[in-house]
Amino acid sequence: MSSGVDSTTSLFFFFFLLPKFSSSSLLHLEALLLSSLLVALCALCLFPGGIAWALAKPRARVAIPGPSGPPLLGLLFVFTSSSAHRALAKLSRSVADASRLMAFSVGFTRFVISSHPETAKEMLNSSDFADRPVKESAYELLFHRAMGFAPYGDYWRNLRRISATYLFSPKRIASFAALRQGIGSSMVDQIGETMRSKGQVEVKRVLHFGSLNNVMGSVFGKRYDFGTGQEEEGYVLEELVREGYQLLGLFNWGDHFPAFLRWLDLQGVRKRSRALVSRVNVFVGDIIEEHRRKRRLGRANGGEKEKEGDFVDVLLDLKEDERLSDSDMIAVLWEMIFRGTDTVAILLEWILARMVLHPEIQTKVQAEIDNAVGGSVRVSDSDIIKLPYLQAVVKEALRVHPPGPLLSWARLAIHDVHVGEHFVPAGTTAMVNMWAITHDENIWSEPNEFKPERFLQEDVPIMGSDLRLAPFGSGRRVCPGKAMGLATVHLWLAQLLQEYKWLPSGDVVDLTECLKMSMEMKTPLVCRVVPRI
Repeated sequence: MSSGVDSTTSLFFFFFLLPKFSSSSLLHLEALLLSSLLVALCALCLFPGGIAWALAKPRARVAIPGPSGPPLLGLLFVFTSSSAHRALAKLSRSVADASRLMAFSVGFTRFVISSHPETAKEMLNSSDFADRPVKESAYELLFHRAMGFAPYGDYWRNLRRISATYLFSPKRIASFAALRQGIGSSMVDQIGETMRSKGQVEVKRVLHFGSLNNVMGSVFGKRYDFGTGQEEEGYVLEELVREGYQLLGLFNWGDHFPAFLRWLDLQGVRKRSRALVSRVNVFVGDIIEEHRRKRRLGRANGGEKEKEGDFVDVLLDLKEDERLSDSDMIAVLWEMIFRGTDTVAILLEWILARMVLHPEIQTKVQAEIDNAVGGSVRVSDSDIIKLPYLQAVVKEALRVHPPGPLLSWARLAIHDVHVGEHFVPAGTTAMVNMWAITHDENIWSEPNEFKPERFLQEDVPIMGSDLRLAPFGSGRRVCPGKAMGLATVHLWLAQLLQEYKWLPSGDVVDLTECLKMSMEMKTPLVCRVVPRI
C-alpha cells in the first residue's frame, strides 16, 4: 500500500475511530504518546553536541564528540561564567577524543571548538571559515562594516588591503614611535606622582588611559591630559568605549534562541547599542569634519599636507577605487579605537604582576636593559631588538595569560566542510581555545610555570604561523594591528622596568582571571615602585 493511503488511514483512525475508544484506552494512548514525546525529546537533548546538533542535517558518518548540556540551554552556563576558557578546556579533556574537535550547543546555535594546534590551523586558514558570526550587539555597533566583522567578500578585501598597505605598514608603525615614546614617558611620570602621593599604584588605571591616548593619537591625532580632570572630550570617548565593552561582553539570549527573543530585546541590547551608535556617529563624524576643515584651510593658505598623518588622514587620502563612505569610515575608525584601547593595557598589567611575583625575572630584564642602553640613556624603539629576554617575557605572558583566549577567535562556516574526518555544516560557529593549547602539557613543558627562558631555547613565532602560540589569530582574520600592538607593549614595558623596581604593596598579587571581552585580572594589580634611575 502506498504511503498516501497509509497517511489517510492514520487520519481516519485518529479523527473517526478515536472517539469510540473507552476512557481507559484513551488514557493508555495518551500515556503512550507522552512517553514517545519524552523519549524523542531526551534523544534530542542527549545527542552529542546538544540539541542544535541534533537538529542539523544528519550527513556525518562519525558524530563530533561533545557534551549535550542541559536540555535546550546547552552550554549556556559556560558562556555566562568568567572562566569559559577553563571550563571548555576541562570539558574537552573529559570527553573522549574531543581535544582536536568538540561539538556543543548554546541554545540553538551550533559550535565546534578545537584545543589542538593542527586542527586549529586547519580551521583558521581555511576559506570555508572566512566569516565571523556577528552578534546583534556587534551588528548594531557598526562592526559589520569594519575589518573585524565585515563579511568575506570585496568590501572586506578592500579593508584588508587598506590596513596592510596604509594603516599598519612598517613605515606607518615607525611614524608613531615618538607618540609611543611620549606616552610611555608620561605614564612613568604619572606612576611616580601616584606613588609619592598614595604610597602605592593601581596600575590598570594608568595603563588604560595611556592606551586610550595612544589609540587616539594614532587614529585621530589627538592626546588628552586625563590627570587634570578637564579633558571633557577624552572622558566622553572613554565612556563610549566602556559602554561598547559592556554591550559586546554581555551574553545576549537573542543571539542563540528563537528570533522572537531578539525581537523582544529583553536585555535592552538593541536599545543601548543604537543609543551608543548615535553618540559615536556624532563624536567620530565631528573629528572627520575637523580634519577636512584643516585640510581645506591648509590648501587655501598654500601649505603642504603632512607626509605622515593619522589614520583619518590616511582614509581621506585613499584613491577613488579604495575610498570609503563617511559611514564606513566611522565604522572602521570606531573599531580601531574600541579594539586597540584595552588589549595593550591588559597584557601589560599581567606582565607587571608577574614581575612583582618573580623578582628574579624582573632583575634579569632590568640588567639586560642596562647593558644594552646604559644607566642614563632612556630606552627607545630602536633598542628593543637588543632585548631578547624582554621579548621572551612578553611571549611568555601571551602564552600564560592570552588576552583573547576564546571570544576573538570565533569564525563561521560559510559552506559545508570537513574538518579532519568530521562533517561541519554551514552556519556552525568555530572557535579555538588558545588558552587550552598554551596550557597543554603535551605541547609545552611545565605549562603552568612562568618561564621566559623557554623562548630563548626555541624561537616560537607568535604572528600566526605557529598555532602553538598565536595570540593575534591566524589566517585571513588575523589581527591587522598585531605588529603595532606588540611594538607598544615592548617599548612601554622597557620604559617602566628601566625606571622602576616593582614591589608588592603588602597585599597578595591575585592572578585570578576574569574573561570579559578580554581576559583581565579579576583583582586589579596594586603595587609599589622604587626609582632605579
